[in-house]
Amino acid sequence: MISLVNFSIYPKTILVKTNFIILCLLVGTSTTTLAQPLSYPVTRKVEQVDDYHGTTIADPYRWLEDDRSAETADWVKAQNKVTFGYLDQIPYRPQLKKRIEQLLDYTKYGKLFHRGEGEMGQWYYFYKNDGLQNQSVLYRQKGLTGGADGSAMPPEVVIDPNQLAADGTTRLMSFDISKDGRYAAYALSKAGSDWQEVFIMDLQTLKTLPGKLEWTKFPGVTWTSTGFYYSGFDKPKTGEELSAQNKYSKINYHQVGTSQQEDQLVYEDKAHPLRYNFAQVTDDGRYLFIYISEGTDGTEVWYRNLQAKNPALKRLFAGFAHNYSVVDHKAGQFLVYHNNGAPTYKVSLVDPVTGAMKDFVSAKPDKLETVTLAGGKLFAHYLKDVTTRVTQYDLKSGRLENTVALPGLGTADGFSGEKSDKVVFYRFSSFTVPPTICQYDLATQKSTIFKSPTLRYNQTTYETKQVFYTSKDGTRVPMFLTHREGLKLDGTNPTLLYGYGGYNVSLSPYYNGPLIAFLEQGGVYAVANLRGGGEYGEAWHKQGMKAKKQNVFDDCVAAAEYLIAQKYTSPEKLALQGGSNGGLLVGAVINQRPDLFRVAFPQVGVMDILRFQKFTVGWGWVVEFGSSEKPDDFKYIYAYSPLHNIRPGINYPATMVTTADHDDRVVPAHSFKYAATLQATYKGPNPVLIRIETNSGHGAVSTQKRIDENADIFSFMLWNMGMKSLTEVAEK
Repeated sequence: MISLVNFSIYPKTILVKTNFIILCLLVGTSTTTLAQPLSYPVTRKVEQVDDYHGTTIADPYRWLEDDRSAETADWVKAQNKVTFGYLDQIPYRPQLKKRIEQLLDYTKYGKLFHRGEGEMGQWYYFYKNDGLQNQSVLYRQKGLTGGADGSAMPPEVVIDPNQLAADGTTRLMSFDISKDGRYAAYALSKAGSDWQEVFIMDLQTLKTLPGKLEWTKFPGVTWTSTGFYYSGFDKPKTGEELSAQNKYSKINYHQVGTSQQEDQLVYEDKAHPLRYNFAQVTDDGRYLFIYISEGTDGTEVWYRNLQAKNPALKRLFAGFAHNYSVVDHKAGQFLVYHNNGAPTYKVSLVDPVTGAMKDFVSAKPDKLETVTLAGGKLFAHYLKDVTTRVTQYDLKSGRLENTVALPGLGTADGFSGEKSDKVVFYRFSSFTVPPTICQYDLATQKSTIFKSPTLRYNQTTYETKQVFYTSKDGTRVPMFLTHREGLKLDGTNPTLLYGYGGYNVSLSPYYNGPLIAFLEQGGVYAVANLRGGGEYGEAWHKQGMKAKKQNVFDDCVAAAEYLIAQKYTSPEKLALQGGSNGGLLVGAVINQRPDLFRVAFPQVGVMDILRFQKFTVGWGWVVEFGSSEKPDDFKYIYAYSPLHNIRPGINYPATMVTTADHDDRVVPAHSFKYAATLQATYKGPNPVLIRIETNSGHGAVSTQKRIDENADIFSFMLWNMGMKSLTEVAEK
């Protein structure tokens, strides 16, 4: 099933839920200062002025957009020297790093999956990380117990990405098995870039075939019997690989055993260079679907009957007012997940000839987040006040058969497999419950734990509760709060507020090991489910899009005010953090209400809202933000753009901007220009630093980089909240 979440500026499955959690440990209340005062590098200004529909706007740091120039490289080195010099003076930074390593040092498992029937279909694949490995390793085993006859057999390594780069920054992004289980197309990313190289492995021998496919982003591999369709772009100009606008997305077909130069061009639209194009083939290989999108919201769908003599490409759904995703086909009709006439989404049977639509799973008040198939069943994944509920339907009759009993309130994903499967696997987690792999028996409709981690802390010590607060316009907004049981509400608790608010992304409960270090010190972790996300369906999303983006900032401000009013914390003990679209959020909010926060972390943020569309795949975000190239859009964009609303005379919070040299989704120029402007404008006592990671991308790309980044961020926050020493915590 195609999901546009995969193409947002901050994919839900990677960065929101794993890469951008930071911690806050606080002892003492006095402001702590460092021995050496800060002296920022002087950033050269140029005479660059642009005219936006009659409004002239200076852009003095335009030269920082060339992130491959020698001058920019020198600027990065100078900024990092100041930043790491500051961090090196914080005495407990090594102690924090050690504790984070302890919390991450446990065995982690991913869901089991397999493909095909017969001998090759007996192999089950899964990811495992022994603890502090930079990348999880892909294994396989014969049968669920390891041996073909049920006897014990140790799993074997399929791909170990840790062997592919000395610093552990090559990632296995996808592993798509052919329909018969014989081959797999796997994609690798280097140093955090969105560019991926696709290789083919013979699963009988575990040998990679000669050759590779280059210049793919979000390749979306989908197999036929002898090859697969995938998406890609033309090769960028040398030196512009990480910044140039990506145009002319195309769909190619690759035959196993041939070179990329022999690939067949299946679809390209020269008239519309700024569109995504993706392919999908039904499990039986009969139908090809082509999804066309102008960005991260709204699709057009075409289809082709691959078994016809002269298969014509026909339009199934016109774009781009709604989102559609074909789940399966039943006797010539298509089973489609969509939001046409259903803001909370539903599943319909669609007649491709007449266009008639009939409900298969009707819309409900709760958001239908996604649907999956396994064992002849359809599983509907709902969000009820942002926590997962899963219901099981018979795929033939559409009859509701069961509501799955999950381990608790949290987030569950999985429930996908082959039509012949008798059991399926899913993963369950929450803020203090690490990902646990569960096995669901389709016949008995019962779940059992398949793999659970052994942890080094007592998770029963902490509690998560959901509260609701009122935003500026009266909207009721949910927020999760996690802290020690029996927390005293006296306004002194260190509190970290995290927000995103965009791209239809739902911030449901998720686990991150380092968060426990914060909770051990009596901290409060708050996740606000701001408008712009997908928590309550398309209406909730649209209330935070384009001209209504200010609602997102108002929701965030109201969350901070709630935490202060309810005496969870105070402005001296409150930090605000967000990544990507959430980085934009942080930048906009501290411009508007700096008085609410002591510390701020705008991470890999979209800070220059006037020029984001000019780089890599930024054009795909116009459907979310609008565009400065349109007069009406410019008015509201300019009003909140983080870069263009930095003003003198404001007492900004202690701020550390983070970005990376290989971020080719939100290019580092956003953070470079923002940090330079804030350093030049703000004259107060609080530090303004930028931490620029190397060989990394839109989020930490390895366990070690994640540890280092978290330790640096935690230290910065704690020091600026007045922490003088760290309370020792005994390891379990």
